[in-house]
Amino acid sequence: MNWTDERVELLKRLWAEGLSASQIAAELGGVTRNAVIGKVHRLGLSGRAKTVAAPAPRPRKARPTVSAPLRPRPMVQGNVALAVAPEMDEAEPEVAEEPVANVVPMGQGCTILDLTEFSCRWPVGDPGKADFHYCGSRTMTGLPYCSYHARIAYQPVQDRRRDRRAVRI
Repeated sequence: MNWTDERVELLKRLWAEGLSASQIAAELGGVTRNAVIGKVHRLGLSGRAKTVAAPAPRPRKARPTVSAPLRPRPMVQGNVALAVAPEMDEAEPEVAEEPVANVVPMGQGCTILDLTEFSCRWPVGDPGKADFHYCGSRTMTGLPYCSYHARIAYQPVQDRRRDRRAVRI
């Protein structure tokens, strides 16, 4: 396809009116959108007419200067990694029927060199920091963790399946 003077003038006029490259290609006929874009760049046409349908920017909502009072968070006990988030009810706060005692073992806080076959291998802290250590408490038989960390690391299969079903509903 050759770009004749008439077609170039029509291209310039349609471009100035704000038509898209696809619309100009359809108007000219026998030329692709990319060919129109290439010709526009070679001609150095940069100015475009503003489209009438361009929406005006929305005014932003003013933020309150005083922060709203925070709602109390529900009390959580135990491992909540797979727990479904409870719905907050303003009228009746939920109370746990049976408190679960989670006693964090003190352990020996051993380094990787001090670990034995019967030492809990639960990492404590940031590995990049100087105070990083492992729990070091007595492990449960056949597990690498003490009873406290085993409850966190291993969850019964039926509990995990029940939690997934609750999320899907």
